[in-house]
Amino acid sequence: MKILVISGPNLNLLGTREPHIYGTTTLAEIERDLAVVGAELGVQVECRQSNHEGAIIDMIQGAKGSVDGIVINAGAYSHTSLAIRDALAAVAIPYAEVHLSNIFAREPQRRHSTLAAGARALLCGFGAPGYTLALRGLVAALRA
Repeated sequence: MKILVISGPNLNLLGTREPHIYGTTTLAEIERDLAVVGAELGVQVECRQSNHEGAIIDMIQGAKGSVDGIVINAGAYSHTSLAIRDALAAVAIPYAEVHLSNIFAREPQRRHSTLAAGARALLCGFGAPGYTLALRGLVAALRA
């Protein structure tokens, strides 16, 4: 089984970006934890990050036929991008949406996700461990 993990805009700044909201764990540390959990679960995990909406869409489209699931934190694009939502719908790959902060406890414009309706699950508010929790949950759902 192969899982693609996509991190969107500004997530490359984790560890220093608004640590009171997003914590001090870096994206590299999250990706290392995902690799460890992937090995534990016997799944291959590929991690990618982009600040560009089109690049994220290309990642999703390129995953068709080569991955079994996607864990995605589209960052601010989660709240605005119908194009990313459409790409996820088009490839029909099961996905879990993850956010470091509780988006429903944030500013009004962050309390809606364009991706959530098509997601197998939405996990938010657990900080960096949310990525590995989403990975574990998605793999369990795919194996069920």
